[in-house]
Amino acid sequence: MAQVSRQEMLARLEKGKPIPAVLLLGEEPYLRDALRAQLIEKFVPEAARTWAVSRYSAGRGETQSALEQAQTLPMLAPKQVVFLEEVEAIEKLGEKNRDAAVEQMEAYFANPAPFTVLVLEATSLDQRMKLAKLLVEKTLVVEVGLGDKPEDRLAAAVDLGKSIAKEQGVELERGAAEDLAEFVAADLMRLKTEIDKLSTFVGEKKLISRGDVAALVVSEKTTTVWALADLLAARKSAKALEFLERLLRDGEQPLQLLGGISWMYRKLIEASEVKGVTNGWQAARALGMRPEQAELALQNARKISKPRLLAGLEALRRADDRLKGGSDDPRAVLEFLLIELTSGNAAKVAVR
Repeated sequence: MAQVSRQEMLARLEKGKPIPAVLLLGEEPYLRDALRAQLIEKFVPEAARTWAVSRYSAGRGETQSALEQAQTLPMLAPKQVVFLEEVEAIEKLGEKNRDAAVEQMEAYFANPAPFTVLVLEATSLDQRMKLAKLLVEKTLVVEVGLGDKPEDRLAAAVDLGKSIAKEQGVELERGAAEDLAEFVAADLMRLKTEIDKLSTFVGEKKLISRGDVAALVVSEKTTTVWALADLLAARKSAKALEFLERLLRDGEQPLQLLGGISWMYRKLIEASEVKGVTNGWQAARALGMRPEQAELALQNARKISKPRLLAGLEALRRADDRLKGGSDDPRAVLEFLLIELTSGNAAKVAVR
């Protein structure tokens, strides 16, 4: 299913090209909310948004109501935006009701209202079904996600982090966006929250450094990830699993925890490449960390070989894929990961 990016959609809007219907396809809530806001801002004056913006849900059986509203002239506004959420619910209807909903959409697309921007939303669609084929042909399909590959997700989060910072009137020092995106596991809602916090923290300086990220964001879980680093370096699988159990019991979120461990491994790799330093104060600038954190990184980097660190990073990528896929139990994914990292199996998998 061909999709355009958020930037491509915005560029098309800026050129004034008509968009009778948009399909927001994907599961990233921050991007979805941002696109909703941008569509409303583009087409509906603020004073008219109470009556010229309406929301319906296919999951609640409101497909026909949404299409009827789309054909109804808006009050006191030249255009209206009509949202129909959970479009994927149509695929789960019985054959008769599903066909009826698709026919209603076909009828609308045959004569779309020029005064309406119809916005359909779905997390995913079965491309083999008639509904998906219809929507990809008749709507502008906009990607609402960061991609499937961990490196693509991280790169997209880095780019978006820079855009969010620019909107806040601040800049991110080289490497700061990467540190931040990785530590929040490309969670865009948390990325936005952390940049808001960092913007207030740096104040008139208007520049967020890697040290600021380490001090204000990474430091929140420093004790967690470095305590775990000691267990991984010593190959203490049982202790590491006990440590994981305590963290999950205390409410740590699997994706955030995985992001913290990934950040730690990258810092360990950086520390293993730092030459001519013997303490955290000397390494702090090179690693973009506070001195006490840099000292921990140096100590643990000496305990784990470079090949084992690189293999561990690959194991972390696989775990990220499994967690983001949603089909595996998060606890089981993390337990298997810790066993890989402590037993050396990660290295075997990486070179096979």
